[in-house]
Amino acid sequence: MSHPGASGPNVTGMVSAPLPHAPTTHGGWPTPITSALVVRAAARLGEVVVDGDDVWWSESRPAEGGRSVIVRRSADGTVADVLPAPWNARTRVHEYGGGAWTVAGGVLWFTDFADQRLYRLLPGSSPVAVTPEPGIPAGVRHADLRVVPGGVLAVRETHAASGAAADVVNEIVRVADDGSTEVLVSGPDFVSDPRPGPAGELAWLQWDHPAMPWDAAQLVVRAADGTETVVAGGIGESVVQPTWAPDGTLWFLCDRTDVWSLHRWRPGSAAELVLDVGSDIAGPQWVFGSSRFALLADGRIVVAFGRGGQDRLGVLGADGELRELDLPSTAYRGMIAGGDGVVCVAGAPDSEPVVLHVPVEGGSPEVLRPARDLGLDPAWFSRPEHITFPTEDRGTGIGEAHALVYPPANPETTAPAGDLPPLLVVVHGGPTAAAVPVLNLDVQYWTSRGFCVADVDYRGSTGYGRRYRDALQGRWGVVDLDDVVACARFLADSGRVDPSRMAIRGGSAGGYTTLAALSMRPGVFTAGASHYGVADLGALAAETHKFESRYLDGLVAPYDPDAGPSGRAVYDERSPINHVDALDTPLAVFQGDEDAVVPPDQAEAIVAALRAKGVPHTYLLFAGEQHGFRKAENIRAALDGELSFYAQVWGFDLPEGEQITPVPIR
Repeated sequence: MSHPGASGPNVTGMVSAPLPHAPTTHGGWPTPITSALVVRAAARLGEVVVDGDDVWWSESRPAEGGRSVIVRRSADGTVADVLPAPWNARTRVHEYGGGAWTVAGGVLWFTDFADQRLYRLLPGSSPVAVTPEPGIPAGVRHADLRVVPGGVLAVRETHAASGAAADVVNEIVRVADDGSTEVLVSGPDFVSDPRPGPAGELAWLQWDHPAMPWDAAQLVVRAADGTETVVAGGIGESVVQPTWAPDGTLWFLCDRTDVWSLHRWRPGSAAELVLDVGSDIAGPQWVFGSSRFALLADGRIVVAFGRGGQDRLGVLGADGELRELDLPSTAYRGMIAGGDGVVCVAGAPDSEPVVLHVPVEGGSPEVLRPARDLGLDPAWFSRPEHITFPTEDRGTGIGEAHALVYPPANPETTAPAGDLPPLLVVVHGGPTAAAVPVLNLDVQYWTSRGFCVADVDYRGSTGYGRRYRDALQGRWGVVDLDDVVACARFLADSGRVDPSRMAIRGGSAGGYTTLAALSMRPGVFTAGASHYGVADLGALAAETHKFESRYLDGLVAPYDPDAGPSGRAVYDERSPINHVDALDTPLAVFQGDEDAVVPPDQAEAIVAALRAKGVPHTYLLFAGEQHGFRKAENIRAALDGELSFYAQVWGFDLPEGEQITPVPIR
């Protein structure tokens, strides 16, 4: 996420490190990393596709209202946008999307965000609608596209006039060039990853309520004769990224060994484990189209996996040996075979994500889509330290949690003697997500001003295996609070941060933990910021979209509004809105008015309680934003507004010349 405010210093040339200025209180350090720089030419890189000698990728641009643009890099190095404005290749299946486009032979298929219809773009022409206008605006959606002869395979999500989550239907379909549609898989609550095999097979993933895909996704294969086989997955086991090899072997990632590890299956035999690196190779399937391994033409496999808080890249040979590549990148995604290696999206602590070609037999990686030129000396960037700290066991069998800690970094400024930095505890969303060690100006915005930032991988996060992930089952609003509080106290007790200036912030599920920590563990944090966070768990369970409508059954308890204490009482107990009597910490609230995941009434309920109680707060509601802010002006407004809020609460001055308008505090 990025955010609005006024323009900062001129950073078109390299900003070097002159002699330090006079000591300045932590939090108010002058910096060229302004909100204007955060969004200037910023783009979030999405999926990557290799089509012959061309490489295609998508990028979401805040300066264009978050429009997702498809970009092609030709064999001669020419880079060009394929989709002009206002086309926006973004799908709303599961509300989080992914897999909104694909290409083969130069022909692009994509879902346009405005109407969610499928379009086809032939070289040298304009997009043509393939599927008809639905009766309900944006009511028929497509994702996870895969080209097949004469059309595409897709996950189709059909919404009913009732608008109820229970009436949404998810299926796998084949859409022909002429728009005719054949339903291939129907019945499961959810489906994904339709993958055609070399001998006429079809593989896919499926799961049913109340499971999420990382809980119990099954891998199913339908042979050419119609026979179906459940290859792996089910209760207590999750499968990710099925991928066919030309010889008919099906490769996939499964967590039956505790971590998502590489397996293979051949028709007529049982699935077998091929590679377990002791940590997760895969991540949670929040969006379609994720890829963490790639099959090379010679039979070798390139795999990305986590270790020590960062990713490694390795090549698995036919002999079963894994050879790690010596690369500076610390995070990899969107991996696909290309050229003499793989093409992927990669990033590092001193580099924003780039599209990268990595040869597997010597040679230097080639950047196909570079990061933007920030014009900053690397001394401005804080490097994260991966820490492990003790926390309450709570019957989980796990008494520790993890975080990436970013210390203050500013080559031009120091603090007065004895002045410790304020702490900003960041709570990632999901809650099944993870901290990523990649240069993120949202983080550097804070560290260059003198903040210490702790991005916490509380229990429930991915990257540490299923046991760590499942430690949050039935305990959301308990162990996550233990972990964020324990992280803050660990850093304060070690003398690294000012215990009187510790804030907590998060979006979505991270916003829930933020609100819960402030209302149910008061006295630790002295400020907070909730970005589209959950205030009422019962209301969320009753009104959110289909994909997450039963998510809380596992995280909290089975929910029935008419049931007794077995479920509803737990929801009431863990909802921040029911603990406002203890909520006396200043709070900033940011919300999009079109959010279908966490509707605005969640934010407004907590704001009303703050107002009634007289707790200092600010509330910014952004028109036209869904779940997560994509428009540059709103990204800047939220970021600068949060800084202004902390400055007023803690009493430090903002740097002169940055022109940040103070947010009103009620």
